[in-house]
Parts: sequence; structure tokens; C-alpha cells
Amino acid sequence: MPARPAPSARTAVDVFIPMPACDDWSACAATPVLRARAEMLARIRAFFAAAGVMEVETPILSHAGATDPALASLSLSGGLSGGGSDADRRLFLQTSPEFPMKRLLASGSGPIYQICKVFRGEERGRRHHPEFSLLEWYRPGMDYGQLIDEVADLVRAALQRPTLPMERIRYRDLFREVLDLDPFTAPLQTLREAAVTAEIPDADRLDLERDGWLDLLLTQCLEPRLGRSGMGFLCDYPPSQAALARIRPGSAPPDDQPVAERFELYIDGVELANGFHELTDAAEQGARFAHDCAERRRLGLAEIPPDTRLLAALEAGMPASSGVALGLDRLLMIAVGATHIDQVLAFPVERA
Repeated sequence: MPARPAPSARTAVDVFIPMPACDDWSACAATPVLRARAEMLARIRAFFAAAGVMEVETPILSHAGATDPALASLSLSGGLSGGGSDADRRLFLQTSPEFPMKRLLASGSGPIYQICKVFRGEERGRRHHPEFSLLEWYRPGMDYGQLIDEVADLVRAALQRPTLPMERIRYRDLFREVLDLDPFTAPLQTLREAAVTAEIPDADRLDLERDGWLDLLLTQCLEPRLGRSGMGFLCDYPPSQAALARIRPGSAPPDDQPVAERFELYIDGVELANGFHELTDAAEQGARFAHDCAERRRLGLAEIPPDTRLLAALEAGMPASSGVALGLDRLLMIAVGATHIDQVLAFPVERA
């Protein structure tokens, strides 16, 4: 993101606050940034209170981890006392509160939200930190188009920008308009050539599968264009990138391809949120877990036990819902004009 946020994305805290030079023991984020975080959280809680959405807490530790090959779960060995093998006693730090929250939905909770810490290994950089703050919420009976509208309203409230504009961009349309290719049908070689033409570093030496090329083109060529005049919602992903979203069948051109009912929110080219029209089919969810595990084995990644309790909850009957996870540290970065995530954290991991 640029050193300063776009004017449409600014809030009452509108001044870039540099990371102070200080002793190793002291706070990294300046006091006005800490105050901005507290005030933003208060506005978020007020938003959900007015909307009748209940705040919940679920465990940070779980017997199951994230099977997604793109995620690295952190775990505790011997996290439980008593007998059994190390594997039996191993507990995973949550990468998201999604699975236990869905179990609450299946238990009859109604609409719920949670503000919590989540953990992902192998993530450290200007916008990444292994421990970060996440806002996640679920809306039974709401389709994902309606949820996009609610996400926009929540962001306007959190940033105190009631007129912040929004636009929806279909994944397929974005590739067609900017790169002149159809991401759903283009041959693998066409995707590779597009990356080479765009002068993406080392593209001519990479050996990627289809989703790898699409992700590379999206992050390197397309994401920086999104949300430059407000909020940009990228919608309708390829089914292979569905994650935990439902698949909508294709109909007639130009909607002749099945799509995953998934969206991501961008402001100033920065991804802030990932949302789905949630999958509720236990058999399909089990098949996706199995596919993830097979892919992890193929890639030589650590084995992660799937969440069988989630599958049981889906089998019992989770209501049709839409859900979204939003990164609060990144949202605060936009609010205060920070260029590095450490500038909005009290104590980054190196000083924890």
C-alpha cells in the first residue's frame, strides 16, 4: 500500500505515525495508534449490537488444524496431560475460529461474530505477522451478495467513512479486462506467457499448476489495482479456489462456468477480508478435507488431522449461512496510514 491511504479511506486518525525508536521492552505502536485500535473495536462491537449479532468466544486450541495446504498451523506438542501418544496430546493454535463457530451455528446460535487472535506459521512481512487479530462473523439466511453489503457497512463504520464507495468486480471479468485472458478456460501455457509478458520475476523459470499461475497473476498484476477509489470486492472465484464456499453451477454465457461463491475485499490494493456463501454439505466438506490431505502429502507438508467435529455438525444440520473473516490489523493500518504491520502492534513477535 502507499505511504498514505487514499483520501476516501482516511479516518479521524489521518496522520502517519512513525514507529518510535525505543527500548526493546517498550511498546512498538505509538499510543495514538493503540487508542485508535480501542476506538475501532468499540465501533465494531456497537455495529453488531445494533444489528442483533451476538459476540461469542471459542477455543484458541483445537485437536484439529487447518488442512489447507496454503496454511501452516502452529501446534503444541504434549498440550494435554495424561497418557497417549504425542499425536494424541497435540493441540493446534487456530488459523481461524471458523470451525467452532460453525458448530455453534449448527447448535442454534443464530447470527454470531468473534474478535480473536489467530496464528499462522511461516508468515512474516510488511503486512503479515504470525499472530494477528481477526474479526469473523456468520449470518444464517443471508446470501453472500447481502453479506458483501454488510461488510461494506461495517468497514464504513469502523473507519468512520460513511460515504466510502464500493464496487464489485467478478474474478473472470478482471482477468479479461486487464490481461485479456479467460482464467476459467485459458491453457496453462497462456497463463505462463501472461506472467512472462508482465515481467513477473522468475516467471520464465517457474513450474506451477493452474491455480499457482492464477494466484501469481492476481497478486502481482491485478490486486494492486483493486480498491483504489474505495472498497473493491472481488467475487465469483474459480471452483478450484472455493476453499469452504459453495459452488454455483454455470448457466448461459457469459455465466457459463461454475463459480465459487467467494469474495475478497481490497482497499488500496491490500486484501482485508475473505468471505463465502458457506458450504453446509458434510460429504462435500469431507471430500475437500481428503483432497487437502492428499495434496499436503504430495507436497511433503506436515499431516494435519481434519476436524471431524465440524463434519458431525454439518451432518446434524448447519443453517444456510454466509460468513467472512476480516483482518483487523490491516484495517487499522489503513485507518492510521501505517506502512508496516509492526506499527499497529503493541509488541511484534520479535519483542513479545
